[in-house]
This record gives sequence, C-alpha cells and structure tokens, in this order.
Amino acid sequence: MAYRQPVSLESSSSPESDSDSASSPPTPSTELLKERKRKRKSSGNDDDDKTNSSKRPRSQKKDLAHIDDIQAIHATDITIGLRRIPAGFHTMVKAEGAEYQTSNKPAHVDQAVVEWHERILLPREPSSKVRVSVYASFELGPMVCHGELLRTFEISVGELLDRSKKFHPIIFQPKQGEVVSACTSLFMTVEQRLSNQNDAGVLCPLPTLTSRDVDTLALKTDAGHRLLTRYRRMQNSGDLDQSIKHFERASDLCPMDHSYRPAALFNLATAKFIGCQANRTYLDLDIPISLFQDALDLRPTGHADRPITQLHLAVALLFRFAKRGFQIDADAAKKLLSEVLDVCHANSHIYRAAFITLETFTLHSIGNTDVNDLEQERSAASRLPLSPYQLARRAERCLHRDEPRDLDEVISLHHDALLYYNVGHASRGQLLGNLAVMLEIRFERRGEDKDLDQAIAFETEVLASRPVGHPGRFIALNNLASQLSTRFDHRGNNEDLDGAIALDREALALCPVGHTDRSTALHNLATHLSDRFKCRGNDEDLNQAITFHREALALFRVGHTDRSMSLNNLANQLSIRFDYRGNDEDLDEAIAFHREALSLRPVGHAYRCMSLSNLANRLASRFHHRGNDKDLDDAIALHREALVFRPVDHPDRFMPLNNLANQLSDRFEYRGNDEDLDEATALHREALALCPVGHTDRPNSLNNLANRLSSRFERRGNNEDLDEAIALYKEALALYPVGHTGLSRSLYNLASELSSRFRHRGNDEDLNQAITLHREALALRPVGHTNRPSSLVNLANQLYTRFERQHNKEDFEESRENLHRALALLTQHDPRQLAVHRSLAQVYLSFNYLVLHGTGMGEYKDSLDTAMHHLKAAANVVSAGLAILPARKSTLASVSSRHKIMKDFPSTLAVDAASCALRSGDVCRAVELLEQGRTIIWTQMTRLRTPLDNLQTHGDHAVVLMKRFRDLSSLLDKPPANRAEATSRVDVEAEETRYRRLVEDWNGTVEEIRKIEGFSRFLLPPLFSDLQGAARDGPIIVLIASKSSCNAIIITHKQPPTSIQLPADLQKLIKLVLAFQEAVEKEAGPKGNQPALVKSLRELWDVVVCPVVENLDGFARRGSRIWWCPTSLFNFLPLHAAGEYRAQGKSVSQQYISSYTPSLTALIKARKSHHRSPSVPFVAIGQDCPAGASFILDAVEPELELVKRLLPLPPAVSFSKVTSVDATKSRALRALRDNTWLHLACHGTQRFDEPFNSAFLMRDQPLSLLDITHMDLSRHEFAFLSACQTAVGAFSTPDEVIHLAAGLQFAGVKSVVGTLWKVNDSTVQRLVEAFYKNFCGDGKMNSKRAARALHQAVQSLACDRDIIIPLDQRIVFMHIGV
Repeated sequence: MAYRQPVSLESSSSPESDSDSASSPPTPSTELLKERKRKRKSSGNDDDDKTNSSKRPRSQKKDLAHIDDIQAIHATDITIGLRRIPAGFHTMVKAEGAEYQTSNKPAHVDQAVVEWHERILLPREPSSKVRVSVYASFELGPMVCHGELLRTFEISVGELLDRSKKFHPIIFQPKQGEVVSACTSLFMTVEQRLSNQNDAGVLCPLPTLTSRDVDTLALKTDAGHRLLTRYRRMQNSGDLDQSIKHFERASDLCPMDHSYRPAALFNLATAKFIGCQANRTYLDLDIPISLFQDALDLRPTGHADRPITQLHLAVALLFRFAKRGFQIDADAAKKLLSEVLDVCHANSHIYRAAFITLETFTLHSIGNTDVNDLEQERSAASRLPLSPYQLARRAERCLHRDEPRDLDEVISLHHDALLYYNVGHASRGQLLGNLAVMLEIRFERRGEDKDLDQAIAFETEVLASRPVGHPGRFIALNNLASQLSTRFDHRGNNEDLDGAIALDREALALCPVGHTDRSTALHNLATHLSDRFKCRGNDEDLNQAITFHREALALFRVGHTDRSMSLNNLANQLSIRFDYRGNDEDLDEAIAFHREALSLRPVGHAYRCMSLSNLANRLASRFHHRGNDKDLDDAIALHREALVFRPVDHPDRFMPLNNLANQLSDRFEYRGNDEDLDEATALHREALALCPVGHTDRPNSLNNLANRLSSRFERRGNNEDLDEAIALYKEALALYPVGHTGLSRSLYNLASELSSRFRHRGNDEDLNQAITLHREALALRPVGHTNRPSSLVNLANQLYTRFERQHNKEDFEESRENLHRALALLTQHDPRQLAVHRSLAQVYLSFNYLVLHGTGMGEYKDSLDTAMHHLKAAANVVSAGLAILPARKSTLASVSSRHKIMKDFPSTLAVDAASCALRSGDVCRAVELLEQGRTIIWTQMTRLRTPLDNLQTHGDHAVVLMKRFRDLSSLLDKPPANRAEATSRVDVEAEETRYRRLVEDWNGTVEEIRKIEGFSRFLLPPLFSDLQGAARDGPIIVLIASKSSCNAIIITHKQPPTSIQLPADLQKLIKLVLAFQEAVEKEAGPKGNQPALVKSLRELWDVVVCPVVENLDGFARRGSRIWWCPTSLFNFLPLHAAGEYRAQGKSVSQQYISSYTPSLTALIKARKSHHRSPSVPFVAIGQDCPAGASFILDAVEPELELVKRLLPLPPAVSFSKVTSVDATKSRALRALRDNTWLHLACHGTQRFDEPFNSAFLMRDQPLSLLDITHMDLSRHEFAFLSACQTAVGAFSTPDEVIHLAAGLQFAGVKSVVGTLWKVNDSTVQRLVEAFYKNFCGDGKMNSKRAARALHQAVQSLACDRDIIIPLDQRIVFMHIGV
C-alpha cells in the first residue's frame, strides 16, 4: 500500500569512500549531471570527545627558518543537496599520521560560505601529502563519530601553499549520479611564518584513544551509519537490520551518565524509525518515539542539540498519528515544533524543517475535512389520468430505478385510480396488487411502517377477491406471504411468519409436479421455513427447507438460466444447517454449490457480486471450523472483488463493505495485524455512511462499527474508540422497536461495552447502567429461551463486580442466585456450565476474602470449599466437553483447546484461595487448596493412568474393579481414531453417547473402589497429611503470589508447615519478571559482566529467597537439598540463583542444593520406587540438522560422544545413540519408550501460544510435548534436556506448568535437568562434562544424585578463572524432581 513519507530523517553512510576530483576555477561545468547518493568514509578510531592536547605531532626545531600553517578554511555551498538536516559542519586535516579537527559550526539556509579561522600546523616538506575532509555533523554537542562525509581530497603542501598565494580555490564537480553535491569549492589560507613565533593558537592533533569502549563506540556508530546509507541506496533490509544492531550495541556502551548517550539514543531512534516506515510495523513506532524522548530528556532546555531532537520526535509522533489517529500525538508534535520555532534562528535548517513540517500537517488536516454533498434538483412529472395498463408500466419502471419522487407519484396515481375503480371492478384487483407492491418497495427504501401495513391490507383484499380456482390466486398468495415475511423481519411477530408459511404451502399445492411455477413456490416456502428455523430452532423446518431447495435445484438442470440462483439458495440452507449442527459434509457441499453458482455468473453478471460474497462467507466459516489460513485469505480476496462490483454510488455498496470488513476483522483476531483492524473499521464507517437514519440496515451497520471500535479499544486502549462504540450501540438500541428479535442482543452489546468502560475508568454510573440493561435483556428471555442462562450469567457477573466494589450483600445474593438458576437451566453436557462454575468459584472466593478482611458481611459456611468445588467442576466440564469432540479431530485439538479454556479461568483463583486460608491461619488448608487448583490439565491427563497394584490384595471383587477401572481408563485415554470427513451426523452423535456412557461407568467404578477399606480417598484431592510425604528428603518451599500478599510455606516431613509473609507484592513480582526477561537478553560484557542480571538476582534474594533461607535453619542443614514449588509469577524466576553477588555475599546456592517441583503430588509420584534393571538402559538422542533448519549444530555429535565417554562401561550401563538421519520423531519415541535414562541434545522450541506444541526438533518433524504426554514413562529415572527453553511455561496459564521438562516428569520421569532460556554450545559442553563427572564418575547410576551433580557442576564453572562464562549461562540449568 502506498503511503506519503514525512520529512526524511535518515542517517547517511556508505561502505565506500570517494575522493572528489578537484579542478581549477576557469573551467566550470555546465552539463547537467545525474543524481547520485552521497557517500562517506568510515572514520576509523576517532574519539568523539575532541579536547586540545599540549603535544605536537612531532618536535619543532628552533633553528628552522619557516613553517607553514593553515590559517583559515572557506567552504562554499556546503548545504546544497543534503538529504539530512545538519546540525553543523567541520573539517578534518590529516598529515603525517596526525589528525586535526576544526570546531563544529552551524550554517544557515542562506549562508553561502562556512569559514573556520583555526590554525593547523602543516608538514615542512612541500612534497608531503595532506588529506582534507569536510563533514556534516548531526550533533553540536559531543559527537559519537564524524558524521556524513561531504568531500575528501589529497593535496601536497606545496600545491596548497601555491593555491593560497594565487587565491585559487579547489573546485569540486558534482559527484557521479548527482545534479548537485554539497560543498562546491574549498579555499584554504596558508601562511608561512618563523618557527619562533607564538604557537599558542595552533590547533593541536586529536588525542590518541585510550578507552576501548569509546573506540568500539565510534566503530559501531560509523558502521551503523554506513549500513543505513547503503540501505537507503539499495533497499536491502539486511543492511537496515545490521545498522540497528550496531546502533543498539553503541547504545549499550553508553550508560545513563555517559556523555555520548544522547547521541547514541538519537542514532538508534533514527534507524528504528526508518525500520518502522520500511517494514510498516506501525505498532513498533512506540520504540523509536520512546528513544527520541529519552534523548530529548538528556538534552535539557538550552542544550545545543535539543531543537533537532524535538524536530525528529515531532515527525515520529506525526507519523504515528497518521497511522493510529491518537490526537495526543498530534498535539504533542505541534507543541514540540512550536518550541523549535521559538528558539531557532529563522534562517536555520532546523527552523525551516520544523516550519515546513508544521505547515504540511496543518494543510493535510484541513484537506481531510468532510464536504457536504450538494443536492440535485429533479423536475416533477405531471399528473395525468392513466389507465390500469399505463399505471402498471409506470410501476414496473419504479422496480428498477430508485427515484423517490417517481415512486411517490406512482403510488399517488394508484390511490387516485382506486377512487374510479370501485369494489367489484375487474381492474381493481390488479391496481390493489400493484399498489401493495409499490408500498412494500417504498417501505424497503424508507422504512415507514404505515407503508408496509397498507401493503398487507391491500394484498389481503386482493387475495379475498381471488378465491380458490382463480387464476390470479397463486400470485396473490405469493405477494401476501412476501409482505408478511417482510413485516416479520421488521417487527419479529411470529404470527406474520406462520401466516406467510401457510400461504406458501397453499401456493405450492397450486403448483403440482410439472407446473411452471413450482420452482418459485418451492423456493418461497423453503426460504420462510428457514426463517422460522432461525427464530425458533425447530430442526424439521430446516430439513424441509433443504428438501424443497434440493427439489427446486433438480428442476434447473445444467444450462438453465436459473440454476445459479437455485444452487445459491440450497448452499445457503446447507450453510445454516452446518452452523447449527457442525456437520462438515453440509459445509463442504455448500462451498461446492457456491463455487458452481459463481462459475455460472461470469464478470458482468448481475449476481456475480452476491455469489462472490456467499462463497467468501462460507470459506470464512470453514476457516473458523478448521483453521486453514488459505480459506480466510481466499474469502478476503473474493470480498474485495465483490466490492469492485458495488462502486461508490451503488445502493447496495454497504453490504460488501460490511462483509469485507468482517473478514478483515477475523484475520486481525487470528494474526493480530493492526492494518486489518484499521481497514475493517474504515470500511464499516463507509458502510454506516451509506445507511442514513431510516435505512433498514442502519442498526446492523451501527453494531458492526461499534464492534470494531471495541476491538480496537481492547487492542490499543484509546478512550475515543470506547466512547464512540458506546454511542453507536446506544443509537442501534434506539432503532429496535419493542418485540424486535434483535433487541436483547443490542441490550447485551451496550451493557458489555459499558462494563468495559467501567473496568477502564471506574465510573459507577456505567456499571449501574450495564446492570439495568442486562436486567432488560433477561426480561426478554423467559424460561425456555435458549439464551436465558447466558443472560443470567451476564447479569450475575456485573452484580458480582458491583459487590466487589461496594460490598453490598444484596448484590452478592442476587449474583449467586442467578448463577445457580443458570446452572439449573443447563443440561449436564452444556458447555456453558464452564462459565457458570467459573463465576461461582470467583464469587464464593471473593466473599470469603472480604469476610477475612473483617467487612462484617457475615459468612457462608465452607465458602472456600464451595469455591474450590466449582473450580474443579469447571475443570471437569473442560475435560468432558473436549473429550467428546468428533473423532476426526486430533488429540492435539483436544489438549490445545483444553489449554485455551484454562486461559479463561480466573488465573489467580487457586493462589487467592490459598491466601484466604493463610489469612484465616489454616496453613495446611492453604497447601491443600493449591494442590487442588493447580496443574489441572496434568491432573486430568494422568488420573486415567493411576496404578492400582495394591487393590488386587483386597479380594476378588477388588480385582474385578481394578480390571474394570483399567479398561475404562484405557478407553477414555486412547487418542480418537481418524475417520472420514463425511461421517454422518448419526454416527457422530452415537460416538458422543458412547463416550458419555463410558464416563458414567468410569465414575461409578471409582465410587465402588472408594468403598474398599484403605481406598476411601481414591482419586480425591489429597489431604495435607498425604502431601507432607513429599518432603521426606528435604523441605519444600511453596511460594504464593496473590492480590493480598506474597507468602512462602515451608513444608517439612514431620513438623507443622511454617508460613512466612514475604516483603513483596504482585507489582514487584511483575517488574522483577520483566527485569529478568530483559536482563538475560542483553549481551554480557567483555569480562562476562551482566549488571542488569546481577541487580535482578539481588532483588530476588532480598524480597523472596533470603527470608526463606533465614527460616530454613531449623529445618535443613547446610549443603542439604531443598525443593521449590513456585506458583503464579514465581514460576518465571530463577530462585536457585538468587544471592547478593558481592564479595563475601550470601546466596542460596552457598547453603542449599535447589530443585523444583511443579506440584507436591508430582514429587510424591516421582519418589515411588520401581524394580530396577541391573543394567541401566541409557540412550543419547541428538539432532544436529532438524527439519527446516538452514544450519548444522556442530556441538551435538561431540556432546553425545562426551556423554558416552563419561558414563560407566557395560554391563553397568547399556548405552545407545540415536543421531543425525536416524533421529526422526518415530525413532526418538521408540528410544524414549525403550530406555529409562535419557540425554537429549537438539534444538528446543517453547510455544507460549500453544504450549503443548513445544517440541524437540527432530530430522523429519518435531517431537512435541503432546507426543510425550501420551507415553507412560512411570519407570523412567532420568532425563538431561540439552536444548533451549525446556523449563519455561506459558504466561497465560502459569499454574498449569506446561513445558517440556514438566511434561516428562508428569509422564513419570523421576529426575529431569532442563533450561530456563537459551543456552550456548560452549556452556553446554563444559557443563555436561562437569555434570556427568559428578553424577556417575564413581561408576554408580542413581537419579537422586542429579541435583547435587548439577549444583557441583555449576559451582565448578563459576570458580573457573581460565574461561569466563556469562552469569546467565551459569544459571540457565535447573533440576526438577527427586
């Protein structure tokens, strides 16, 4: 898409240097030269801080007669052709290894010559060469590098002296490819003088650089400018990316108090801004704007470079305003530009650029002002007495032309004619029928109810005048049915629709098989039956509609002119049935019919636009059903073509506008591209403008635009979008009359948006209005209405919100009662139960929380237990509902959908419940609640694999129950088999019934098992006394982060748990997590220093770990093991690495060996012993070149060989290796199944959006977490995961702990070593060697030694002074399990 580019703010540079050709003045060039981009020379090791030095380049002998000095330099036309706004200009003179730099001088727009009166010492020998360079700089303050090279040349001292004496300047020709080039001539005044004259005024050479960082800073900045210029010339995105990286590195070298930091930030902002423009990543504009702002903050009022920084920031803000429409950006930009104009000289380049920018913006704003359309006058037709035939001809013309005055005139003429044709006249029926049709048309065009009512009255009179057997009865039946259907659409009166269908059935009876009008009658009846189905949901109506449409299609064989219409009608009804029942066969058949219909309507066909839209809509439906991107992209392309057929003046243009906008909105929801959302919003605006007040489609258009604005508000938080959406919803609501079918939906839309504004701004009036509207919507949905449960939940949720704010017990009571009513109305397998249980859990938990805070609310007995009951019930709905998905859907869809639904759970419900228990002093209950409310997905997936070995010792009945439980669990746990797309709905429903019966049998078997002695709590949430067994080998620290407080619970094997309130809160933890994410991304310094990471680890020690360690003294001896069980945000912190990180400072690793566990139950399960084979089956799996990779992981093979060398020899260990082409997904799965010890070296990917798609990358396809979950690894001992990010969960569901390492432990592996972030090959090699030496160097293999071995390996790397390993790489590995 083309867009207008604002003032150019590039940072010019080029990889080449070019010397400019010098010539004498008598031969000026008059030929026009082609334009060419400027180049500049890389400046090498120039220090930006130019200070005078007392040293000369070499010593000067006193007996030397004369020496030569440059006294002055004059540069002419130095600003011509510049593409960037210069801050100043300076020259560099290089002679005999010494470099001299003049001062940095600004130049005005009308300034022809820039002069430097500064003395520069020249070599004594006339033949010595001097190189002179002229630069444009972009800072007046400290410069990071030279700037843009304008001219450079080499000349001898003798020639320079000769030119000075003869007043001959050096003339420069335009550079190749340029019409004009900056600096057309240069003249230097050289003076010979005695050496003993006063030399104090001589400009001294630049000092030699002594700072390595400053040297690197200059090199990085020069390289960034050079690459940026090459990008501007070649448009190679790689150059731009590299330029940004160089500027980022330069910025990293400038801490907050560094004198060059403003310039480094300014350069980086400039490059990133160009990147946003080039890549059209307009959401990223916030980054360069923030950088410009930071640079501006470091250049206070009075700073020489403040105006140019203000100018660039203003341009960036205006660009963001143009793309996003934030008025605050435009206002800020205008203020900045005004400040620039106030402080800059009117002839300065910065002033001129600011003035032009401000003027351009002002003109552009004025140009976008809407202009009122001019009305066109039409002449009125004469009224003449017409015959019925003439009136019919006039009426027919009105069918095809939207001429309001003509239509009014025809209707008036018909009324007049009826005065002459009394009841009983042969022509009266024809006149009444035609008048009814004209009134219906006027109603459709203007929406006046009285026209439609009159039309129905007249048509009813027509029908009464045409009894059974009358040849015109069929037409009258059809017309009256059509008008009743129209009134039903407008007012929603069911009697009108029933009347239309009865009339249609009679009309069809008048058209037996073979009748020429049978197809019309079939179509009309089918259409109205479909309408009734939409209104009442009676399957029989829809099935009959499809049957009638199939019969109609059979009457239009290939080649018939109406076949395309019939194809379209049948496809539409199949689409409706698909929407209702989800049968893929209906959808695919509908798409096939729409394609055939489109093929019969070539370009130029009157209904091609409609066919394009219908096919596009069905493809969009299939996209939503199956997720194929191509269907959505094809749908958008078809809608764009349809829009072409509805030009600006077309009366139906609003329909393709809305259709295209809706699909773009869908694509935005799927891919998150803001351009799609903005285009959708613009299209809906245009559609609304085409539906003025009175237009029948205006309510829909209002709702569409409001929906998009609501989405954009959720995306960007612009208050104007939210307010406008509410205003549009209010207008739409006002247009729905009482009784309209769309009224309840409109009430819901407005209520939801008011609730959103309340959440955003906290205005109680918005919340009160939302509650009132939800009450009205509920009143329109009586008992029996399919959406009544949803209305009850909506009202309950808003009442609960008000209860939380105002603590009004009546709101709590009503909210709770409405939720229970909704639950009572829902069938056992209705998926809406999920929302109800979820809301009830939140309501009861909040009530308990307020009681604990002493609000005087009274108390519901066991409200905390009730909250957890509903949370578990919601989880069971997820499990049961997803398990009955059609078998053609993959297991991945089921598990991924389960995760998506868990995202909608109150994310902190379990920790909030535990926090409530802590506040009431019940620490044991807090632990129980945490164990119930976390890792729900894992719990549901593993509960079907519960071992029952002990049950067989309790008699024959117990053995029978054990077998039945295992068989049922196996059937429920088995991935569904694939089946054909066309499997009938009957088979699908039978499959769902079968599954429900299996679930009921499984639940019944579980209840029977619980009756056996010792199994009363079989598969029930564990008690604290059970959970305490997890701490038998060392204390477990459970970390809780809730809205009320942050706590640690120390659980020991025998003693009561200890609760510690931490000096942290949720906001601190959020900042700490973000700080860690940023810190580990930053490159380490030359000595491996990572100050940001050290700072974060210190804070983690202070607010979380240190209070725990101080309380562990009485429970664990120094050097023993502890287990961390983090919840919520604690899951994303490297607790094992916290410390003071200073000389003699404390750290957790000095005192204890840290391991992690996702839950107490998981650790208990991992500790269960199994019979071990005398020989350890150990497999090393490595993949150095996975599918799709463009490079080879060279370290994989050596790593596997290293592992093999360090392991004990056979028969102690039976070692096998799977690598290279053999390391496919299937081969890796077999190796994982057949070996109980594992080392895996490969690429690892963590998918935060779909965490069960996280995977180890194999040669052919990924070995995903989902694949691992299907395996029984309960006898597996150990896994070392030498891959990136194998122990990082998803932020959306932190307490589900969904990552590769946790997956292996939940699947049964006792001990797992994983990684928190990216790991370097060099780190892996050294750590693996140190780990295995400590792990099995004595020839023994015990998975319980893994944590200590990892601890010792990390300590040894930290103490190694020969090779520096960055801190982030020393702490990247973590241990999970026993």
